[in-house]
Amino acid sequence: MQSTLSLHFPLILASNSPRRREILGQAGFDFSVVASDIDESFPVDMPLNEVPVFLSEKKAAVLAEMNPHAIILAADTVVILENKILNKPIDKSEAREMLQLLSGQTHEVITGITLITPNEKTSIADSATVTFRHLADWEVDWYVKGGFGLDKAGAYGVQDFIGMAGIERMNGSFYTVMGLPIYQVFNLLKPYILNGKQAQIQF
Repeated sequence: MQSTLSLHFPLILASNSPRRREILGQAGFDFSVVASDIDESFPVDMPLNEVPVFLSEKKAAVLAEMNPHAIILAADTVVILENKILNKPIDKSEAREMLQLLSGQTHEVITGITLITPNEKTSIADSATVTFRHLADWEVDWYVKGGFGLDKAGAYGVQDFIGMAGIERMNGSFYTVMGLPIYQVFNLLKPYILNGKQAQIQF
C-alpha cells in the first residue's frame, strides 16, 4: 500500500477529470476533489497558448474564495492544430472529425496549472508536441464508437487505444498530454510537504 504525502494545508483538486485524479493519486498526494464549474469562454483575441492558464486560474479562483485555508490545484488542457483549438467534442460525429484532422499531423498540447495557497498564487504552462501516424478509418471508428474521447480535448486520450496505437512520437511530458504535468505540480507542492526530512521512513 502506497503511503501518502501530507501537506501543511489540505489539498483540493479542482477537477472532475479521472485522469488528473489518477495522476495526482499515483504521485502519492492526499487530496479531495471539488469540481469547479466555470464558464470556459476566453477572450477572442487571446493568444491560444495562454488559454490553458487563463482557464486554470478561473477554476482555481472560485474554490480559493470558498476555501481560504487550503491549497487549490486547477488545470486545463488544450489541443492546438494549425492555430486552432480542438476542444472536447460535442458528439461522436465531431470526435471522428477531430481525429481525422489529427491523423498524420503534428499538434501541440498545452496544460496550464494554477496553484493557490493561503500565501500565494502560481500559474505555469507546460507543452508537448504530438505526432499521429495516419489513422485508418476503422481505427477511428472503433475508438469513437466506444465513446472514449468524448470527454477529452482533441477527442483522444494519450493513454487510450488511439494514443497507444496511433501516436508515432512525442516531444514533452506524457503527463502533460494526459492532463496534469505532475513533475511541475510536485515542484510547486514540494515546499508544503510535511514528509521528507521530518519523516522517519522505515523499510
